[in-house]
Amino acid sequence: MASDSKDAVLAKPPGDCCLQGSIHKGEPQGTYEEIAGVKTYIARPAEDRANGNIILYFPDVWGLFQNGLLIMDGFAAAGYLVLGLDYFRGDPITKHRKNRHDTSNPNFDFPAWTKMHMEFADKAVPPWIAEVKAQYGKDQTKYACVGYCFGAPYVCNELAGDTVTVGAFGHPAFLNEHHFFNLKKPLFLSCTNVDHTFSNEDRRRALDIMQAEKKTHQLQLFTDIAHGFALRGDLNNPYDRE
Repeated sequence: MASDSKDAVLAKPPGDCCLQGSIHKGEPQGTYEEIAGVKTYIARPAEDRANGNIILYFPDVWGLFQNGLLIMDGFAAAGYLVLGLDYFRGDPITKHRKNRHDTSNPNFDFPAWTKMHMEFADKAVPPWIAEVKAQYGKDQTKYACVGYCFGAPYVCNELAGDTVTVGAFGHPAFLNEHHFFNLKKPLFLSCTNVDHTFSNEDRRRALDIMQAEKKTHQLQLFTDIAHGFALRGDLNNPYDRE
């Protein structure tokens, strides 16, 4: 995902803003399997609700944690088979820093951790998707994908290909101009106006690209809510919840 001077960075790497948030209550209903060598959470729809389609879930730096599992369960309740891969291999950011104020491990190198896991994810995601299609897909299956923060570039990569029909991301990281120029399928963007990783200026540049290139997209923009809102919003705060 390296860029050159002609492929400007629009969404920056994760930072301390990615280390805040609330854990939601609930009991995940899915199961774990290994797919293409990667631990995968699978949320299955009830038989009478199943629509035969699949959602691919790309997690943020918190990995396959409680809130994300509950979100996948929610998609499954709507009729989709949902699969999310642990490209952090049991090493989420919370293993090293519990929150943005945690300095208990002064030797932890956040950028190096991010680089290591992105290198693995870049290699692991394509064969993982191929195996998902082989094991769970049928000729009539439609695919969608959703990603948060770290997972956003994998959404855009898939929207530049031929597998998924639509995709969405929330509070993205690691996006360059090419991710928007290369879109072939519709993209839904859920963003906030106070995001360190995806500034107002960079978001507007992304929108300008998609409008000029006639890329199908829809923007959902929230005001004065922190990065991570889609996964880790405070459900006890009415503004976050609604």
